[in-house]
Amino acid sequence: MNENAEIFVEGAPRRYQGLPIKENPVDIVDIPIPTVKRSQVLIEVEACGVCYTDIDIIEGRVKCKLPVIPGHQIVGKVIESDKGIEHIMGKRVGVAWIGQTCGSCEYCKRGLENLCTSFKATGCDFDGGYAEYTTAFIDYVYELPKSVEPEKLAPLLCAGSVGYRAYRLAEIFDGARVGLFGFGSSAHIIIQVIRRLHPSTEIYVFSRGAEHRELAKRLGADWVGQPSENPQKRLHIAIDFTPVGETVTRALELLDRGGRLIINTIRKQTPILLDYAKHLWEEREVKSVANVTREDVKEFIKYYARYGIETHIHIYKLEEVNKALRDLKAARTRGTPVLKIK
Repeated sequence: MNENAEIFVEGAPRRYQGLPIKENPVDIVDIPIPTVKRSQVLIEVEACGVCYTDIDIIEGRVKCKLPVIPGHQIVGKVIESDKGIEHIMGKRVGVAWIGQTCGSCEYCKRGLENLCTSFKATGCDFDGGYAEYTTAFIDYVYELPKSVEPEKLAPLLCAGSVGYRAYRLAEIFDGARVGLFGFGSSAHIIIQVIRRLHPSTEIYVFSRGAEHRELAKRLGADWVGQPSENPQKRLHIAIDFTPVGETVTRALELLDRGGRLIINTIRKQTPILLDYAKHLWEEREVKSVANVTREDVKEFIKYYARYGIETHIHIYKLEEVNKALRDLKAARTRGTPVLKIK
């Protein structure tokens, strides 16, 4: 690798029409180190998490600039900065999905910058962290502890932060019966949050993967099973982390009266087919999670430092990125796949 090894998603538009992930969907190329613009910092990337949203981008379910360097769970050190923000030099920082917002639309003014009409995403609208170097706006970077391996910090920037937003929207109460559908990067972190804050809560985990179910048991699940299986009691709250539409209907079937479902994903690969009487009647609620706010990220980083949440990771080298993407899609990873850059 010469100057700045980066991984690009290129291709003609036909690659962005929902086609299945290819054997090697991204290419490693050498390009110049990015230039710092106004209010930006240059980051030497140490690690970057691989997220299912990256697969959504590659397969065309999420529109982005082309070509693009994916990656929005970035951990690295600031090595250059714009004038006036030199205080951040040399510090370890993180960069999340939220890359820039306008600050002036009605959503930003209401504290809902994740819904900003001009929302820009890292690794989508801006080049991301599948790279040796990247840039980010100073107001959208977060200081991280230096005492923890960078690979273990990467999941905080998306899997943890967006999962934490889903947890907050779920409004879990002590004694609730909570179902987690899918047990990958985000769910394995959020089960620990629920266990620490709501010790009397019953947690049921639904996953097709035997290894995922075993990990759920170790992290405190009261019951684990296949999505088709029935737990001993109906659910008060469900959080869906999966990329398929069928899980939504299944979760609603298992919700008790007045139950709440939070869908923690940007896109679904298959349709969601609902029957009003079967899935929604009796005051069942459905709410989606859209992006994250900077406050979500900041709060979760503080929470992580305070409670010592364990992040399970599967490390890949930068040049193994295509394998990481294939393994993630096939559910062959436990926890979060992370690219070790440096």
